[in-house]
Amino acid sequence: MANISLSEAEKTFILHGVEEDFRCDGRSRRDYRPMELETDLVSNASGSARLRLANTDVLVGIKTEIDKPNYLTPDQGKIEFFVDCSANAAPEFEGRGGEELALELADTLTNAYESPKAFDLKTLCILPGQQCWKLFVDILILECGGNLFDAVSLAAKAALFNTKIPRVTAALMDAGEAELLISDDPYDCTRIQIENLPILVTVCKIGDSCVVDPSAEEEECSIASAVVGVSKRNGKNYISNVHTIGEGSLHKDTMHNCILLGLSAAENLNNELVKALKLEESRVGSKHRNTIGFLK
Repeated sequence: MANISLSEAEKTFILHGVEEDFRCDGRSRRDYRPMELETDLVSNASGSARLRLANTDVLVGIKTEIDKPNYLTPDQGKIEFFVDCSANAAPEFEGRGGEELALELADTLTNAYESPKAFDLKTLCILPGQQCWKLFVDILILECGGNLFDAVSLAAKAALFNTKIPRVTAALMDAGEAELLISDDPYDCTRIQIENLPILVTVCKIGDSCVVDPSAEEEECSIASAVVGVSKRNGKNYISNVHTIGEGSLHKDTMHNCILLGLSAAENLNNELVKALKLEESRVGSKHRNTIGFLK
């Protein structure tokens, strides 16, 4: 995370604000900062999205290729996450400074998507044991302004919503080999169902209270946070993974409160994300779209 130097007076001011449920930017402990979301920005990607959460800016591109399934899961496709922290995102990311954080972000997303109830990889299978789709989720951190885990997971989910996988027809030839016919019609494609895809909610402990969507300054005032992965199944929210970040530890009662807060925040966040994605898709499909993305 971005390291920001704060005086003891500034830390005390932030701590007192959290205790009074009135943070420095006017939010309560349960509120998120405004977000900007754009999709379909990268022309040579199967799907893409850019999300800006205050000063945190994340760009995600999805690439698809045909691969061979793992022998342990012959009827499933594959998904891999790659995170790159731009040297311009924060001074400490220069050189190899961002590698550890990038690896942690990628591992957390991998663990969140690992459950078949969070993301059914069987939908990516073409021919069991022979051919499947492999998704490469490339994430670029353009700017770091706090709460990277949440921003990255939301941007990844938005990019997967935007992903178009070409329709494939397969036929078995002699000697058991398969011949694949991939449609070159950009409109003849399949879409990924994102209803159950997990999102990450960071619950930051500051003093004796817990907050969501911590700013970079608030992260500097915390010794421990819980990152709660939440997926949705049959209209209910479930925990897909939980891990702590920071130098400190969390009491079991505090962890329980963090999980409950994370579940509550994830439900509202997911509902708003789905609404925004549907609105963005209709806007992208319009001939009179007003483009605001910096990549166009």
